[in-house]
Amino acid sequence: MRQLAYLIAAVWLANGLFCKVLMLVPRHAAIVARILGPAHAGWLTRLIGLGEIGMAVWILSGIRPRWCALAQIGLVLTMNTLEAWLAPDLLLWGRANAAFAVLFCLLIYYHTFSGARPATR
Repeated sequence: MRQLAYLIAAVWLANGLFCKVLMLVPRHAAIVARILGPAHAGWLTRLIGLGEIGMAVWILSGIRPRWCALAQIGLVLTMNTLEAWLAPDLLLWGRANAAFAVLFCLLIYYHTFSGARPATR
């Protein structure tokens, strides 16, 4: 089950580091600009990316895994709801992104709450 933790952390790390901090996917900054305003979109996008990198570190740390999973699920659902409502034209698959978000949340839920994962800290 540790492989699932690596996979989930890799999603957060890739989106945070490559898409937002390094700005290799400009669409992310455009989404942030649309939702939070264009004046500070660059540094807000990078700040969000740093938060996503922090989430990857938290996942790999194994500290408070249930709180971590709940935070991830809440963030993913909140982010995707806002994006689908305020910037659907900027999403890779439009409103269909929601299906991938739900699948990702189900994977997080399964990994943490299915009983297949040993409890840690």
